[in-house]
This record gives sequence, structure tokens and C-alpha cells, in this order.
Amino acid sequence: MSSPKSPEDQQSGEDRGDLSGDLRSVLVTSVLNLELLDQDLFRGRHYWVPTTQRLFGGQIVGQALVAAAKSASFQQTQPSPVMHQFSMPAAPPPEELLDHDTLIDKYLSDPDLKEKYRVGLNRIAAQDVPIEVKLVNPPTVGQLQRMEPKQMFWVRARGYIGEGDIKMHCCVAAYISDYAFLGTAMLPHHWKYEVKFMASLDHSMWFHAPFRADHWMLYECDSPWTGGSRGMVQGRLWRRDGVLAVSCAQEGVIRVKPCISDSKL
Repeated sequence: MSSPKSPEDQQSGEDRGDLSGDLRSVLVTSVLNLELLDQDLFRGRHYWVPTTQRLFGGQIVGQALVAAAKSASFQQTQPSPVMHQFSMPAAPPPEELLDHDTLIDKYLSDPDLKEKYRVGLNRIAAQDVPIEVKLVNPPTVGQLQRMEPKQMFWVRARGYIGEGDIKMHCCVAAYISDYAFLGTAMLPHHWKYEVKFMASLDHSMWFHAPFRADHWMLYECDSPWTGGSRGMVQGRLWRRDGVLAVSCAQEGVIRVKPCISDSKL
């Protein structure tokens, strides 16, 4: 498992063509890069945060895996044959979907969009993110108050990582896995409640098959339970050829307060 080759690699030149001469992914060169201070002691930098000024959990998880991969005690096992797996959910290919910026512009151009959503979308649009995201079946403005606690989107790291060592692709996938993950639990409720505090309590990942984090993968997220100021979410990262590459689970603290209606009645 030293190199993440798969049938997907042969199928997929991806729609970016040959990126071997392109800039290295900023996730590898900067965001997840660690400075070695002493044996098993590293220092990293704080980079992009999706919506707030706090640390992004995905960066912390990714850096922790980078540190583990650099450790002399790190052991990597060979994959065993697959006995069974779920079927990959049906989804349009990423080439047929709007990119993140275009989708945000589409929402912002809608005159019926509530101001709280407009503020949040403008904040997201201002971020320079190191990943590419294409949402599957994005809700219309009228559907924002009738959402289920589930979502799917295609995602990949920006820039070129290459085949290299599967360990680096796992580290990048750890970063990707935290994007919009816990927020899945609030999708049916965000129109009734304002989130005052949200933080991960734990984040678990299982790596099932080789993959490339700079190739499109389908991220399937759902929340089976939310209550008592906590939320539980589950995720699956699928390769384009239908192979389940990664499973994720997270529990987090979610503290909310009821939204105040603008109605004067």
C-alpha cells in the first residue's frame, strides 16, 4: 500500500489534465506541513478556517496524522481483500455540477434569500479554500427550511499531490473529512436556531482502500441523531469507481439559541 494506485487512476485523468507540472497542493506544502522541533515534537501553523477565526478541526486531525506518519513507530499494514461494502449512492458526476463559487453567486442573486443566509454565504465566499467542492442536489432558497440531516458533495484537494505515499493522501483526506461534517446535524434546524458554539468531541476515520485525495471523491454525510446539545454525524468517502475508500464518524457539542423572528405581528 505504498502507492495509492487504483482502477480510478487509470480511468481518471480528471478534468484538469496532467498536473504533474502544476503547483503542489497547498494542503501538502503549507496547511499540513509540520516543523520538526525534537523527537516526536512538531510545530504547525494555523491556516484557513471555513467560517470563524477558531482552529479548523480538519487541520488538527490532518497534522496529527502527518506527525504519526513521520514517527518511527508508525506501522502501515497491507490491505486485505474486500468481503462486502455498501453500494455507492447515485450522484451526477462532478463535471455536470456547479462549482462552489458559482453556486454561492446563484444563491446571492436570489432576491428572496434571507439576510442571515446572505451574510453567511458572503463570509464563505471570502475564504480562500484549499479544496474544491461541488454540492450534489443543492437545495433551492425555498427548500432551505425543509432539509434533511444529510448531504453529498464531490470534493478534492486543490493542486497536485500525485501518487506518492498513501500516508499523505490519508492526511489530506483527514482534512477534507471535517469540511461541513458536523454542520450536517444542523441542516434541518438552522432556520429555527442560531448556532452559538460548535466543536468536535471526537473524530474517527477508517481507511479501507487506496485513493488519491487530489482526485474527485464523493463525500456522503448524514446525522442519525442530534439532541442534548450534541450531534452525531457519519461520513463515507467514495472513489469515482464506486469503491468505499474512507469511513468517518464524529460527535460534537452544538449549543444553539432560538432565532428571533423579524415579524412585527
